[in-house]
Amino acid sequence: MAHLGLTALLVHDYDEAIAFYRDALGFALVEDTALADGKRWVVVAPPGAREAGLLLARAVGAGQRARVGDQTGGRVGWFLNTEDFARDHTRMRAAGVVFEEPPRHEPYGTVAVFRDLYGNRWDLIQLDGPREREQGDAGGTGEAEGAEGAG
Repeated sequence: MAHLGLTALLVHDYDEAIAFYRDALGFALVEDTALADGKRWVVVAPPGAREAGLLLARAVGAGQRARVGDQTGGRVGWFLNTEDFARDHTRMRAAGVVFEEPPRHEPYGTVAVFRDLYGNRWDLIQLDGPREREQGDAGGTGEAEGAEGAG
């Protein structure tokens, strides 16, 4: 069966992106392979991730550089699921992650929006009930974000 694997995330610099995802979010550096023309194949993923990960892609050209930090037009584009919201929220804040809001409780779970080092919006989320087991659920937090991203 096919499954989602990597999601490309435009970055300005490989090493600063690796440092943020590893040190601030606690991701593992899965692969860092040199390619031609100074490019690299850089994959990071949360601990325990079996299939999904982020391919950190250095932006090339003015068009791509303009999209770094705004790949989703201001909407939350990534959802970092946790089994212990309080633990991870506290750890991430201590590591310098900027949250846009205090944690809030929604019918689907506990959530707070944060930004990565380039400004991309993410949800830190602990799902409640059946959705906790449904990794593919698309009805999650996309509608609960701030006014600038809703719609």
